[in-house]
Amino acid sequence: MRTVDRAERLRRQRIMATWLLMVVAMVFVMVVIGGLTRLTGSGLSMVDWRPVTGWLPPLSHAEWMAVFEAYRQSPEYLHLNRGMSLVEFKDIFWLEYIHRLWGRLIGVAFAVPLLIFAFRGWVERWLAPHLGIALVLGGLQGVLGWVMVQSGLVDEPAVSQYRLVAHLSAALVIMAYLLWLAARLLELRPQGTSAMAGVRRGALAVTVLIAVTIVSGGFVAGLNAGLIYNTFPLMGGRLMPAEAFTGMPVYLAPFEDAATAQFVHRALALTTLAAVAGLWFAGRRRALPTAARRGINLLMAAVVVQVTLGITTLLLMVPWHVATAHQAVGVLLLMTALWTWYQLRPAPAAVTAPVRAPLATANSPRP
Repeated sequence: MRTVDRAERLRRQRIMATWLLMVVAMVFVMVVIGGLTRLTGSGLSMVDWRPVTGWLPPLSHAEWMAVFEAYRQSPEYLHLNRGMSLVEFKDIFWLEYIHRLWGRLIGVAFAVPLLIFAFRGWVERWLAPHLGIALVLGGLQGVLGWVMVQSGLVDEPAVSQYRLVAHLSAALVIMAYLLWLAARLLELRPQGTSAMAGVRRGALAVTVLIAVTIVSGGFVAGLNAGLIYNTFPLMGGRLMPAEAFTGMPVYLAPFEDAATAQFVHRALALTTLAAVAGLWFAGRRRALPTAARRGINLLMAAVVVQVTLGITTLLLMVPWHVATAHQAVGVLLLMTALWTWYQLRPAPAAVTAPVRAPLATANSPRP
């Protein structure tokens, strides 16, 4: 088995890390397109799922009429869009088609380079199972997307908020997982010190809080809760609306009652703002690595932009362009928090000895 010197190994890892970061960027675009499909009412325009043969859109008038006729049997057409013309249908069809096509392209962008890297022997033993897990997660995400759409094709033209949040959460998990793998490949984690421990714990807490806030925003979107109480900071003249946490079990209200969902999301968003500000002030008093300090500064700027976008989205009654920006910045905020936390973790001693070629590195120490 031939040996690979450290310089060659690092070159390979940089190439693979760049590939993973490109896939992360593609998933981010997918999340943004998914938000647009919902905001424009396009998500239920395709009433079947053909994962293998559904690459091409309708190419003839007869094919368009067949797709349109299938849509005319759906609850959305019968309850909301009765009388819609073929031209109007095409307007909502194309965005959902692009959403699904982009998902397929992500699969190709991940699977094809993976096969090439594996064939060339670049995939080390520690990395192989992680990439296998990521591949499975991507496939399951496609299935979950269709399960979500199906919930809006039965009786009411609205998808389940639980399935919507599950679909969004799965995308965030995939992004975070690939980002973590890219960071490991780049070996970016610096040596930690005891002085960083508090800031490190704070960064982890902020990361979790941001994730929970995004999930709560998913329930706001799923319940159309952004279309009520379009004032800030009060809701119906009160900090907490009168109907919040009433009419159903308390534990279900944040997930099934629109007023409660909006109140919870507001509270979490303001808590996140305060938490990030606290982390920023704490970081200023520590001798942090340059990358971690930049991450905390970016977090502070991003959370201010995010809260501003959230308030603007609410006051303007959810215009699609502002709401899309709000969702996009939220995802970027989460990835920045995760990256910053990773930078603050302590690293083991560097390995300077030559490393054997792939499949002979099972015991190689990793960051």
